[in-house]
Amino acid sequence: MQRHDFVRSDDESGLRTLEQPPPPFELHMRAITQAVIAIAVVLLALWVARDFLVALIWAGVIAITTWPIYVRFAQLISGRPSSLLASLLFTCIIGLVLLVPIVLTVRQVAQGSDALVHVLNSLREGGVVVPAWFAQLPIAGKYLDLWWRANLSNPEALTEWLRGVNIESVTSWTGALGGALLHRLFLFAITLIALSLMLRDGTWLANRSVVTVRRLLGKPGTRLIGKIADATRATVNGTIAAAIVKGAVVGIAYVVMGVPRPLLFSVMTIVLAMVPLGGWVVLAAASLTLVVQDGILLVPIGLFVFGAAVLLIGDNFIQPALIGGRAELPFLLVLIGILGGIRSFGLVGLFLGPVIMAALLTVWREWIGIRE
Repeated sequence: MQRHDFVRSDDESGLRTLEQPPPPFELHMRAITQAVIAIAVVLLALWVARDFLVALIWAGVIAITTWPIYVRFAQLISGRPSSLLASLLFTCIIGLVLLVPIVLTVRQVAQGSDALVHVLNSLREGGVVVPAWFAQLPIAGKYLDLWWRANLSNPEALTEWLRGVNIESVTSWTGALGGALLHRLFLFAITLIALSLMLRDGTWLANRSVVTVRRLLGKPGTRLIGKIADATRATVNGTIAAAIVKGAVVGIAYVVMGVPRPLLFSVMTIVLAMVPLGGWVVLAAASLTLVVQDGILLVPIGLFVFGAAVLLIGDNFIQPALIGGRAELPFLLVLIGILGGIRSFGLVGLFLGPVIMAALLTVWREWIGIRE
């Protein structure tokens, strides 16, 4: 006789009956259906939140990076990380840390507005004085000197040239810039709100993440979560440390070469050195300022060459070394992660790229059974 396994169930009348369990094929189809529904719900949620994903990613990166510091801060404030007061205060501190460099830069620029007004008045009265070295340029120097004198050194010609600027296009551009600024401020507020909630519920989120990944991947999933957290902290700390080093070294060059307002340029170099090509823009602006101020070419060229060397070494050697040492990533993977992440995801890819490479390396090691 063939043996069958039965399970008991209650019918509508309350009587207990014997019911045969579903066949394996039905169980398999049910699991596939559940997986498809779950994936569809996740994709739908991502599509709904697509405009805020960058803000949420930034909040997650900041939360993971500052979590050890926040735990100590929360212990001093309320004795537990899940305190709403501690998370709000810490989020306010983070917001101030992010905004203070921008405010200082704007303040320095505002203090230099008197010099800008003086320059504009001098341009209106006497035009732009042609530099002494301009005519000495090879091949086209003589013709460029004549063009400069006819168009920029002549106040009437300069005024006519400025009148030719399309005011409507400038107005629309400034309006678009103002709208973009308001949108960025809104996303910044969303980031701070998400950061406060992530810090308050950090322990709960970490435990649920570990449980979920462990159910999907087993014990290797737990190590994967740890590697992602370590890579995130290493990327942020390495990027900030490299930017400070680059800005400090180039800032010393600003002082030695006589760049006006060297503190402003140094702060801007440190802040923008975290952004791709940001430090190069500040360095070029400082070099051009020296050209306009002194009218000589040798010193600005020397400043730009020295600063370019510092930025190249910092971007291609110091920063990858700082990130790779903490995240236990090879130099090449860190470099590819930084450059490829920026190209694929924008500014947030600066931090996502190395994290993805760390996850890839962890999965590969688990796949082939390597332990370090």
